[in-house]
Amino acid sequence: MKPVCVLITLLFSVFITGCNSVSKNNTLTSHGDYFGEEPPGLMPKLFDPKIVSPDGRFEGGSFSPDMKEFYFSRKNGKYVNRTFFVIRYENDKWGEETETDIRWPQFTGDGNMMFGGKWVRERTDAGWSEPKNQGVFLKEQGHGISLSSKGTYYFPFYKKEDNGRGNLGYSRLLNGEYESPVKLNSDINQGEWIAHPYIAPDESYLMWDVQREGGFGKSDIYISFRGKDGAWLPAINMGSAINSDMQESSPRVTHDGKYLFFSRGEWQVKENGSRNWVGKSYWVDTKVIENLRPKG
Repeated sequence: MKPVCVLITLLFSVFITGCNSVSKNNTLTSHGDYFGEEPPGLMPKLFDPKIVSPDGRFEGGSFSPDMKEFYFSRKNGKYVNRTFFVIRYENDKWGEETETDIRWPQFTGDGNMMFGGKWVRERTDAGWSEPKNQGVFLKEQGHGISLSSKGTYYFPFYKKEDNGRGNLGYSRLLNGEYESPVKLNSDINQGEWIAHPYIAPDESYLMWDVQREGGFGKSDIYISFRGKDGAWLPAINMGSAINSDMQESSPRVTHDGKYLFFSRGEWQVKENGSRNWVGKSYWVDTKVIENLRPKG
């Protein structure tokens, strides 16, 4: 797997409690959903709230379904290594950030389960449970994972017979156990470095990032809608408003269904010749998805 996907994987997934306080800033008081930032329209906007990005080192993150917690990462500058934080909304204001060593979780719609990669945590009266391994069905899971409201996981996986090339697939919960991953069709599994799927809660569409011939350069975000017969329709590049000559990846729709977040970035070469990934978070109104949905 090309190193770019390994690093891009980190950008849009998010992180939990079990933390040690590292912030020495005064309590911050930004109010309103999304830290009071002005919502975007049909053109993506940089999402870089000062409350989580006072020095511009914020990469990306995710809100809990109740909008009371935000899990995020910073990198570059004084953050030589990517560092993960959580900030909580309590007593009508955002408090101080805390650092966590638990990385990249996502949430179920009810907010009672947190998952990321091969692990899962459950919400308890005392906070989040210890991580549990989800089982052998994720043994070959690659970069990214998404869960529908039906309890079906979508993720890339790597089998020996595919000679190292990843494929997007899904695993359904059947009789209390998850089935072995089922590969999606060849139109979806086309291109290089397929990763970071997002499945709509109702499984009506699927987004992912991939580098394909005919794209805008490097990795682009694609979408496929499910037809009335249940089959996946041909993949659609999400266009020049979303994709550019940089690398776009890790699409995620917020729990309220209003906004699509994704990562946009590039490699920068250091003086010693090594490469460093620099990426930022962008958001856009989810009408961009509906505008691509086939009519009828």
